[in-house]
Amino acid sequence: MSKRLDQPTDDNARSDHYARTRVREVALNEGISDLQALQRVLYRSAKQDQTRRFHALYDKLTRSDVMWQAWVNVATNQGAPGIDEISIDDIKAGGMEAIMSFLDTLAKQVRAQTYRPQPLRRVNIPKAGQPGVTRPLGIPTLADRVLMAAAKLILEPIFEADFSAVSFGFRPKRNAHDALEAIRQSANSGAQWVLDADIKSCFDEIDQGALMELIERRVSDRAMLKLLKSWLRVGVIESVVYSDIKSGTPQGSPISPLLCNIALSVLDEELAKARYKTGKAVRYADDWVVLCGTRKRAETARSVAETALVRLGLRLHPDKTRIVNLTRGAEGFDFLGFHNHMCESVKWPSHYYLQKWPSDRAMASIRANVKEKTDRRYVGLSLDTVVDGLNPILRGWSQYFRYGNSSKKFNTINSYVHERMAILASNKYGLHGRNWDTRFNYQWITNLGIYRLTGTVRRTPVPDALQKLLEMVNHNGVHMSFLVPGTKTSVTPRGQGRALCPNFSGSEDNPEGSRGYSSLLAEWNIELRRTFVRVALCFMPPTDHRSVRRLARKS
Repeated sequence: MSKRLDQPTDDNARSDHYARTRVREVALNEGISDLQALQRVLYRSAKQDQTRRFHALYDKLTRSDVMWQAWVNVATNQGAPGIDEISIDDIKAGGMEAIMSFLDTLAKQVRAQTYRPQPLRRVNIPKAGQPGVTRPLGIPTLADRVLMAAAKLILEPIFEADFSAVSFGFRPKRNAHDALEAIRQSANSGAQWVLDADIKSCFDEIDQGALMELIERRVSDRAMLKLLKSWLRVGVIESVVYSDIKSGTPQGSPISPLLCNIALSVLDEELAKARYKTGKAVRYADDWVVLCGTRKRAETARSVAETALVRLGLRLHPDKTRIVNLTRGAEGFDFLGFHNHMCESVKWPSHYYLQKWPSDRAMASIRANVKEKTDRRYVGLSLDTVVDGLNPILRGWSQYFRYGNSSKKFNTINSYVHERMAILASNKYGLHGRNWDTRFNYQWITNLGIYRLTGTVRRTPVPDALQKLLEMVNHNGVHMSFLVPGTKTSVTPRGQGRALCPNFSGSEDNPEGSRGYSSLLAEWNIELRRTFVRVALCFMPPTDHRSVRRLARKS
């Protein structure tokens, strides 16, 4: 198989030697690892030519750095064993020698093309906040998971070049809070009608043929396509009964989120084409909303989405898809665990702004976890042991929900935790009543060391505009040098080119350098601000545009 990274589209194709050393050159010039350089070259190649199809990807799976990073990702995520009952701990027990032997054996099978995926182990896990409702998962074997993670490392940069800015789920440097912030900005800008949509059994009903057609737009490597098809068509075993899979993606595998994003990119494209007739879409994996100015536009967005999903063999859930009116707090909707609702401003009456706090389902989930960890069966344990088991749950839950307007909900959880710990202590010591005023008071719960949610609420995290700009400047090779206004940080991205600002040896704390701090800020003139804003707006997502302009004005 050719060693070339990808196939040049021009007639004057470069030599194989140059193609092989491109990744090494990028790694040396930008000071990054070979794997990062490979991903950047793949991303840039796909970004520069939107019609390029990559034909030499299968051999990249067995690179030592790719296999090792795939193992690290799988081992970090833990996970249950597959049908062969080989767990991560079983491999780790043999030390580094056993891990390398496991990876080498898998790599040899892939190179010889004798690798065959094993059936998935089907398990049903309960849905958070929905008692009695379960979700089916297909758990691959450990070897399958490692190879899937390796394929994701190679394929993800290629398809990232095509993904829309409205997609936030399971993508590098994007998270749920970015999606929620995009919703907040759109709602506060006048989009008061929301299409709150739900795709019925998205992972289970995706048409595999349509999905492979989308993948083949970018991938022409037959061995890689054959490998992906084998993962899609592998069967499942549930209670010793084998079943074939004719549709859907293996939910629970490392590569399933990427495959889901590839499939639903069709939805993003259709909604983007009809944006001026509908509104702004925000999607996180298979959860998505469209914020519109009128009800008619929301209905148009629904019809556009239904037409786009038919191509993928999917359909909207008739009971869970609805149109919500946010005007003056008339209605609200749940998205990514938060309840979003327009609330009247205390400072400016008659002005309404979108606020978010943990949804009823999220509250029910954390209360159930707290109740389970403080159950009566734990009376034999010390309270310190109970607190040690409870604190990670409270801390993890608050780390996600602390961004927004969650103070009241956090106080409710604090009171519930206090109550549950008091009941447990009463049962432990054989006391009657809850003894709130005499023994189990605020001082008592504080001395226990229980994690308190009160005071942890933060403003929605806005990505650091300057840091993201620098990353994109370095990533795209734009030559620019400037000093951060309002700080004492001097920044010069990699690359050659004349600096836009002169060097400076002083600081805000020590303005007696070769150039004073005030004179330095004076050199951040109008023309430089315009240059900064122009470059930033080209390389940054729309959700950060306001931050860039505000930073430029403050300078």
